[in-house]
Amino acid sequence: MDVVNHKRSEATEKSNAWSRQEIAERLDAFEAMDSPWISHAQIARFLDVPRTTLEYWLKQRESLRRESNLPRKVIDFFESPIGLAFLHQLIGAAHLVFVQANDCGIRSFCWFLELSRMNTFVAASYGAQQAVASQMESLIATFGQEEDQRLAANMPAQEISVCQDETFHPEICLVAIEPVSNFILLEQYQPQRDAATWNACMDQALDNLPVTVIQCTTDEAKALITHAQTHLGAHHSPDVFHVQHDVSQATSFALSNQTRIAQLQLEKAGEQVQQLHLELEACQEQCPESDHGSALQAQLHDAEEVQRKAKKGLEDCQARQQQATDARRGISQDYHPFDLTTAAPCTADEVASRLEGHFDQLRTVAEEANLSQNAREKIAKARRVLTALIATISFYWSSVKMRLSKWNLPQPVADLMISDLIPAYYFQIAAAKASTSQERQRLRELSQSILARARSPTGVWATLDPQIQDDLEQKALQCAQIFQRSSSCVEGHNGHLSLKHHALHRLTSSRLQALKVLHNYAAYRTDGTTAAERFYGEPPRDMFTWILDRLDLQARPRTSSAN
Repeated sequence: MDVVNHKRSEATEKSNAWSRQEIAERLDAFEAMDSPWISHAQIARFLDVPRTTLEYWLKQRESLRRESNLPRKVIDFFESPIGLAFLHQLIGAAHLVFVQANDCGIRSFCWFLELSRMNTFVAASYGAQQAVASQMESLIATFGQEEDQRLAANMPAQEISVCQDETFHPEICLVAIEPVSNFILLEQYQPQRDAATWNACMDQALDNLPVTVIQCTTDEAKALITHAQTHLGAHHSPDVFHVQHDVSQATSFALSNQTRIAQLQLEKAGEQVQQLHLELEACQEQCPESDHGSALQAQLHDAEEVQRKAKKGLEDCQARQQQATDARRGISQDYHPFDLTTAAPCTADEVASRLEGHFDQLRTVAEEANLSQNAREKIAKARRVLTALIATISFYWSSVKMRLSKWNLPQPVADLMISDLIPAYYFQIAAAKASTSQERQRLRELSQSILARARSPTGVWATLDPQIQDDLEQKALQCAQIFQRSSSCVEGHNGHLSLKHHALHRLTSSRLQALKVLHNYAAYRTDGTTAAERFYGEPPRDMFTWILDRLDLQARPRTSSAN
């Protein structure tokens, strides 16, 4: 008995030295060679496998066929080399999509394995699958590091803008995204968010990248402004959303509340008038000669006067509310280097005049509505950003003119770029960000009409070679993308991270790094490109294939038959 146990133990130890793929390949070869005229020992020698090991494998497979209630063809498929490769790909894909990208959780994934009966072929315990998840998380991070280095080596030098912000989990997480490609440059936990911390983190993120940051779009945090202007030497572009947010906080609720109160007062006055009408009619019918009718008539007159004043008060409140809404929307509508209606280029002075008009209107509304001191201070705070908004318009036009000069374009071509090509592509970008379908459609049609005008067969365009035309359109798109008025890409991503944190209760630094790589290399736009491809200008290697080649083959479940 001891001899038998010893042989079985020896066979088990030897079989553990073989990978599942190697075992499947040799069993497949055994099936092809097995016949009554050749012994298992001869086949084992031919396959270079100890006979006891081969017999152990055969007993293990036969036990699986006998004890599992799955069809034999299914078992034979997943135990074959091709089936095992498919199983490896299936489990790897499920881990990447469900566990890494969508946070279904290890226990839920184990449940999936049990329901799908994949636990017949794969260890479905929490510990086994947690080990797979940990290895895949590490491989994702490694892929991102290697691919960033490889792609950066071939990346052409370029000037970029960066959107930056912090989020809290409650640890401070610094996030920086290149807005044109939506490529995450920085996503890292730090104990502080001062300028020195931003400087160190961005230096590390930009190391070995042939890029120059010329613009940082952020909120009005002093640390971010100092980091952008002093350390990076870049222009600081304020986020217009925060301007609108301050204005909205100062006016929306207060004016809405005034309108609501005025509406209640009008309704109350109307009820009083109606009640006096009924009393007067009853008095006239029952006591036509009574003096009480005259008193009721006077009361009705006074009540109707109160109703008229209440109606006028409501109309005034509604008008002020609409004026504030128009001014708030006007700030967004007019903060562009091109007029969204006429498509004409707008100078910094023209934009300043329009924006000042909207802030003047807000101040007038605040005075007429007698808003609180706190509300007026919020409007004043938003207005102080006006200087930076105008400076961004000036920065945009100086950057465009600098590029046109560097490209050494003939004056007629440069004029065509500013009057037609650049605004056409700018409106394409603006259309994708418009808040309503009607506005998106209008801006797309405006862009198409400007492009048609630019490509007129009787104009400058017709005198250029097709290759030059393509190059000019690419240059026009680059110029249009310089203007960055919002850090919405970071704000949206921070919201996404908050949902991840809520689902997982805690995001580790390694998990955060894996999420960054998934965003850059596994999230595809409708045009089939990833953020990494748009940023580096070259398609990256397929991340899943790279991971699958390095991911350990799934462990076999422990069963009594395998002991």
